[in-house]
Amino acid sequence: MLVVTLEKNAAGRACGLQITERTEKLEWARLAHGAYLLRTNHPGDDPAQLWRWYIQLTQAEAAFRTGKSDLHLRPIFHQKTDRVEAHILVSFLSLALWRVLEQWMQAQGLGNCARQLLLELDQLHSLDVVLPVRGSDGCSTEVRLRVVARPEPALAQLLARLGLEVPRLPRLVENVVPKNALLKTQPLDTQAPPRPY
Repeated sequence: MLVVTLEKNAAGRACGLQITERTEKLEWARLAHGAYLLRTNHPGDDPAQLWRWYIQLTQAEAAFRTGKSDLHLRPIFHQKTDRVEAHILVSFLSLALWRVLEQWMQAQGLGNCARQLLLELDQLHSLDVVLPVRGSDGCSTEVRLRVVARPEPALAQLLARLGLEVPRLPRLVENVVPKNALLKTQPLDTQAPPRPY
């Protein structure tokens, strides 16, 4: 192990580096052989139970990371208790869904790497086809049909192994609210900005 110290002159500017080797740290690294050391204040005697608890902790932390990366949920403006509790609930739900997905995969003999499964399923694409339709009363409306693309053979085999079936026919999607719809309860100039979660 090396300790690097930045040296500064009287004016406070960097003028050099001092590098010191800490042999006791090197000796510890040599003796540890890359072993993982856990320290706890729990009085239990079973190290296997301690390890299981630690793995559960890492999985809970991974759920928070999953919420941030995969679900794009960011902890914004957590000054209020209800928002903190909501964020914890969403993280817990993502962990629960993640564990269910892993158990489902194990039951089908597919291992337990849920992230890899999601990467594979990401190749499955769907698209909404919007058709303008004029009714008998002369009013125009839209019919929205969801079409799912046929998966590649490897993905089709994976879906069959999971017991999932891709719809062969378009499905009618009802009650779709456009993303750019304005709130009808407020005039446009006094519309309140959306609140972050």
